[in-house]
Amino acid sequence: MKDLQSILFGVSLREVVGSTQLQITDIQIDSRKVNANGIFVAIKGVQVDGHQFIHIAIEKGATVIVCEQLPSIINEQITYLVVANASEAVAIMAHQFYNEPSLKIKLVGVTGTNGKTTVATLLFKLFSALGYHCGLVSTVQNQIGDTIIPSTHTTPDAIQLNALLDKMVQAGCTHVFMECSSHAIHQHRITGLQFAGGAFTNLTLDHLDYHKTFEAYLDAKKAFFDALPSTAFAISNLDDKNGANMLMDTKAKKFTYALHAPANYKGKILENQLTGLIMLVNEKEVHCRLIGTFNAYNFLAVYGVALQLGEASEKVLITLSALTGAEGRFEYIISEQKIIGIIDYAHTPDALENVLITVAKLRKGDEEVITVVGCGGDRDKSKRPIMAQVACDLSTRVFLTSDNPRSEDPNDILTDMEQGLTSAAKRKYIKIVDRREAIKAAISFAKPGDIVLIAGKGHEKYQEIKGVKMHFDDKEELQNLFKELAK
Repeated sequence: MKDLQSILFGVSLREVVGSTQLQITDIQIDSRKVNANGIFVAIKGVQVDGHQFIHIAIEKGATVIVCEQLPSIINEQITYLVVANASEAVAIMAHQFYNEPSLKIKLVGVTGTNGKTTVATLLFKLFSALGYHCGLVSTVQNQIGDTIIPSTHTTPDAIQLNALLDKMVQAGCTHVFMECSSHAIHQHRITGLQFAGGAFTNLTLDHLDYHKTFEAYLDAKKAFFDALPSTAFAISNLDDKNGANMLMDTKAKKFTYALHAPANYKGKILENQLTGLIMLVNEKEVHCRLIGTFNAYNFLAVYGVALQLGEASEKVLITLSALTGAEGRFEYIISEQKIIGIIDYAHTPDALENVLITVAKLRKGDEEVITVVGCGGDRDKSKRPIMAQVACDLSTRVFLTSDNPRSEDPNDILTDMEQGLTSAAKRKYIKIVDRREAIKAAISFAKPGDIVLIAGKGHEKYQEIKGVKMHFDDKEELQNLFKELAK
């Protein structure tokens, strides 16, 4: 039980109806999960307005209702707290309810369009290897030390997030590395948390189905840095055209990394092969097991964060050189016939382009680059024709197929992808709706030495069709096909 007044510390209340001298068992934003003597926070979401379920929460035993407008019928046994923004309020309340966990750890947030998972995962692996007990909050999985907790969102809701951070504190974690999605920032899921620092990877076209404009998407990312305190650090990719903008209004100590622009953490690629990168990092040569220019940027971001957290440069570089990236991020398998299969999460035009440019650099002769790619349903439609064109521009053969069609007809998604393809591009692609069959066809076309890129799903172990998530794993499909070839 927690005292209500202590939970409300830092929350700006517009109106109070009833007593705040109460003991509280929990906080919920889902009326179905409310417990006796709990708080229900009515949030106006994208799909559903929580104010419609206040009566259900009270029936379930809630004694406190936090809302943006009072219901028409007031229950005299209930305390009503009116706030301007319920999403912001619940984040602050959750932080208080779970004993301010972010104040007891070094919490680092990573934001940007691409690279968040790799940077956060590498930081987790690095600091774990350096002897710290660490936590990870990521798209692939949440992790407390060696304990893996399945992840459903890039960033959990404010209540789940603070509960998770509290578990990490209780488990003895000293450092926690977290992806901060634009949705999470805009929806105040991370509001109230005390960050030791933040890192920006890059910004490209994505999530316009939610943010509507690129400017709004940019503003959501920038808001993370604007909210950092003066005690924190902010490190940004200066080669990205929005990198300097991210640091413009932050109160945090500012640092930069780059391959081309002058920066605090400067890198230069000496060699880029399937065995990894050889780089100069602040004039020190280092070999790492990561592949591609995009991973050179990820490496620099991790290096910069580590140094700002007080670690020694040489020790960081030595430890980092042995680490691999996140699951489903440029993972490769080579068949007995020497066909190279690559699994990557690339699901934006820029990410796909970066991966295919990296793939092109791995070619030693006339090997073909065969790409399997689709686009998710119920998401930003504007990127669909761009994704298809990028794939055709940078591949010798393309198989357009389903990703996660969700509620949409996959044929409609593929039709969107086909729109606007140049005449040259149209000669390169084959449309196969069934993803398993598309991957199978791509492998059947491949000759020894060819590179097959399976893009879009990466670490995901499912395919969502008409609201049902069915088991599907690109890596598993690739492994099975290579086993068949070996027979």
